[in-house]
Amino acid sequence: MRHVRPALVLALAGALSACGSTRGDTDNPDWAQAGTPPPPKTTAMADEWKEAEVPPPPAFSEARLIPIAMPSYSTLKFGVDPATLSITGDGVVRYVVVANSKTGGGGTNAFYEGIRCASEEVKQYARYSQGAWQPIAASEWKRIDDRNSRYAKELSLQAVCRGHAPRTSVREMVQQMKNPLRESP
Repeated sequence: MRHVRPALVLALAGALSACGSTRGDTDNPDWAQAGTPPPPKTTAMADEWKEAEVPPPPAFSEARLIPIAMPSYSTLKFGVDPATLSITGDGVVRYVVVANSKTGGGGTNAFYEGIRCASEEVKQYARYSQGAWQPIAASEWKRIDDRNSRYAKELSLQAVCRGHAPRTSVREMVQQMKNPLRESP
């Protein structure tokens, strides 16, 4: 009996240690305690992905804007012209978003952007300034969780993406924007 108890304790300790996570295990939510999220997981398919040629910014109308539901602390209101939404063959959803002050006044701030649901990234292609589109030089894909793109994250959650894929049609996206129903990823 004396020899069985230490062996049992060692076996249990070994089993428990095998259940623990390794330092590089990104599936473990304990990364949040370290303060930085793990890098996105990449696959062979992600390495092969190539963005299609980006069409020029479409014309937009502030009269057609559908608002993006934003947190109450946001000082700006955002809306998307549904006529500018498109899903391209590379899986990117492109759109024009317009930002205005909640208190009114100020000029029109519009951005031509794309969301890639598969990698949870957003890219800004052009800014609308003084009545014309200004292309953004050397635009790069950025994590959608970036603080400067909170509206893009909300848009992706509310209407554009279903998990890591774009919704099946622009019509479905518009319906979701008009009646946002949050779905589990």
